[in-house]
Amino acid sequence: MNGDEWLADTRASYDTVAESYAELVGGALEGQPFLRAALGLFAGQVGSAGGGLVADVGCGPGHVTAYLRGLGVEAFGVDLSPGMVEVARRENPGVRFEVGSMTELALGDGSVAGVVAFWSLIHVPDEGVPGVFREFRRVVRDGGPIMVGFHVGDGSRVKTQGYGGHPMKVHVHRRRPERVAAWMRDAGFTVHAEMRMGMDQALPGAIVFGCAGRELLS
Repeated sequence: MNGDEWLADTRASYDTVAESYAELVGGALEGQPFLRAALGLFAGQVGSAGGGLVADVGCGPGHVTAYLRGLGVEAFGVDLSPGMVEVARRENPGVRFEVGSMTELALGDGSVAGVVAFWSLIHVPDEGVPGVFREFRRVVRDGGPIMVGFHVGDGSRVKTQGYGGHPMKVHVHRRRPERVAAWMRDAGFTVHAEMRMGMDQALPGAIVFGCAGRELLS
């Protein structure tokens, strides 16, 4: 894929499916006890690191942002798709959501207490991932936690039809946790833990936890 073509395709695709995707994931966390536990652990890490603003990068319709806020985290959302941001603002009045790219966040250096990327890096090509993690490291203050969720496996596929049967054009990448952890370390994060889910399912997932810099959280 040439240049930033993947960004344009991802933006257009999620604009198209924003409403249908929001309906699909609206109550998804209710049936996902391991994901809820992971989010609870992350919320505790944010508190242990002193609290503050947390960026949910690739927030979609804001369901994870809202869940974190329910746990007492001062979370806000960033998404590439204006359509997704519109839905997120409508569904979560009074919560900050903004359009932006994880490749170049409109946030100051060390301006957030932590970052969540919940299955949002799955559309980023391999050559773009190191830069995304460097951008995460730039905006997270020293000691701030990071939590990254993704599909586990090898290879990629092109998704041409999505939620609600709408046309899409996005690459979906599966990755090994050890590779994601290596990218995080190279960007300046300490990797704390890895959690795998759905290992007997067709599309297993994993979450890698870490923090900015080399100091371990208590």
